Amino acid sequence: MTDWLTSLQTNTPQEGFELALKLSRKGVEYTQQSDEIQNKLRAEYAKNADSLTLASQVAATHFQTIAAANNYWK
Repeated sequence: MTDWLTSLQTNTPQEGFELALKLSRKGVEYTQQSDEIQNKLRAEYAKNADSLTLASQVAATHFQTIAAANNYWK
């Protein structure tokens, strides 16, 4: 894996949210490195409300961290 995360600093909350989503996706990539298995599992969890809720919670947790790192864009 290449170094892709150079900072948690973003210019806007929107950019911060997009970074939070990227962090969430990268977490899956690091945990399950097989594209084939990721694609197989995606079809299952994409239809599961609990799985989607948990995915949103992960993104929200990342967004909280990014918001704090950006002093809540004050």
